[in-house]
Amino acid sequence: MNKQTFFQGFARNIVIVGFVSLFTDLSSQMVFPVVPLFLLSLGASAWVVGLVEGAAETTASLLKVFSGYWSDKIKRRKPFVFAGYGLSSLTKPLFAFAQTWPFVLFFRVIERIGKGVRDAPRDAIIAESVDASIRGKAYGFQRAMDGVGSFSGAIIAVILLPLFGYRDLFLIAFFPGLIGVLFILFIKEKRKQQIPQKRSATPFRVSIRRLPRNLQIFILVSALFALANFGYAFLILKAKNIGFSDNVVLLLYVLFYVVYTICTIPAGMLSDKIGRKPVLVLGYVLFAATAVCLLFTSQLSMLIFVFIVYGIFFGLIDGVQRAFVVDLAPSDLKGTALGTFHTATGLIALPAGVIAGTLWDTISPEATFLFALGLSLCSLVLFVFVKNTKQTNTSS
Repeated sequence: MNKQTFFQGFARNIVIVGFVSLFTDLSSQMVFPVVPLFLLSLGASAWVVGLVEGAAETTASLLKVFSGYWSDKIKRRKPFVFAGYGLSSLTKPLFAFAQTWPFVLFFRVIERIGKGVRDAPRDAIIAESVDASIRGKAYGFQRAMDGVGSFSGAIIAVILLPLFGYRDLFLIAFFPGLIGVLFILFIKEKRKQQIPQKRSATPFRVSIRRLPRNLQIFILVSALFALANFGYAFLILKAKNIGFSDNVVLLLYVLFYVVYTICTIPAGMLSDKIGRKPVLVLGYVLFAATAVCLLFTSQLSMLIFVFIVYGIFFGLIDGVQRAFVVDLAPSDLKGTALGTFHTATGLIALPAGVIAGTLWDTISPEATFLFALGLSLCSLVLFVFVKNTKQTNTSS
């Protein structure tokens, strides 16, 4: 596939949003994979790592449904995107001044508020900038650019961490984040057709109730699966538990994001052709396989395999889930639907992180992965009740 064919149907906004994601995640991944290691250096336990990561995602999720709803209500997405990315970029250097883990928790939560404000409106911009027939590819492209930034940031962290240490690395991370914010200025929103005031003033609760039953079921299944998904922080803890150095751990994290980035565009394109559900089911199966492998992993070669499989899993579901939500949502409630999905799955992050960390500390690391395996299998069973949808050729 040549360059011209691949980008056919892509509006300029898709490419710009891709670069926003690239530079922002370059900044983020200079910080976030280091945070669990930084917490350990401050004397924190696995329970604290789970608390910090879970609280951060839950805080972000509390805002996503409201930012999505308000962006639908006022028919503007860009102000939310700019404010959200701006807050995240301004917060990252503050990690350099944390002396105890509660300060890390506080700064992590504040940073994620920015994510909560921006994610649903940004995803709605993507949905509104391409035809439905290539929606999966568009989300895959955005997630791939995100992934390029992620593994680039992690590589930079590997290089700079031994030279500058944790705190200076956090300060340096501000600059690529600032570049990402500046790209947002070039996003151009489509002018919306005037609609009756009655529709534009739909109350929040009514908007939520208007979401189709099939979408509500999918969100519930996704939330249950989110409770199972222990996230990269516990992959990092597993690597440290085996005895690997910080640099080896960060290189494994880079491997995960390289694999994720390679997979996300093909996953989106595949979902455009065969439907979202088969791709998501395959992703769930691979996550369950990852949990099984982690029960028996004790050598570097096996750990490399686990990070690769986890990268494939994440690449399969990350963009496709968003495209599936838009497929199932009413045309005037894309932001609300995306926000509801992000909120439901993100609210689970706090109990998921605390449960995973508590099982790790009080029983064993294996207990964490057994818990994840059980819930992921339950999610697969419940996915039977979610109906797949076929793509149409109507514009978004």
